[in-house]
Amino acid sequence: MYGGAVGAGAGTALVLDMTFRAVRTVPGQVRGLVTSRLAAWGLDGVGDDVELIASELVTNSVQHAPGREEIRVRLTGEPDAVVLEVWDSSDVRPVRKLPLGVTGEEAAPDAAALDTGHDAFTRGRGLPIVEALSESWGVTPTAPHGKWLWARCATGGPAADVAVRHVLSSRS
Repeated sequence: MYGGAVGAGAGTALVLDMTFRAVRTVPGQVRGLVTSRLAAWGLDGVGDDVELIASELVTNSVQHAPGREEIRVRLTGEPDAVVLEVWDSSDVRPVRKLPLGVTGEEAAPDAAALDTGHDAFTRGRGLPIVEALSESWGVTPTAPHGKWLWARCATGGPAADVAVRHVLSSRS
């Protein structure tokens, strides 16, 4: 991690802004930092969801950042939500590969699964997870290159209740 700017207090936005080299250990570092910061802000009720979203978005950025370039992670506390943003220099937009439901074909045996490098159904779950746990999410391109992936999670009120009901109903 290269640096971080944090603001907290009366009338000050809650912000954690960090820059990292795009290496495989970064998702774990970010999960820990996000969890501890949300607890410090008194928002640990959304900690598990935001931690998982952070893991998915940061992993995506680490995989797509060319040549171990930097990625940036920003966590912002708003009055009724937390927004997590992850920037990388790649122009490749994430693609939602798997549907939220499971089909019979996905449950069928796959002889190729024993082949080295085979990743059928082990990748592409990140965006459905982000979609299920967040109030909203998206991708915002940046100039001259790169993009911000972001997710907004409600911290209270009806939007948070709807998100919880959505996740619980999809497990039934």
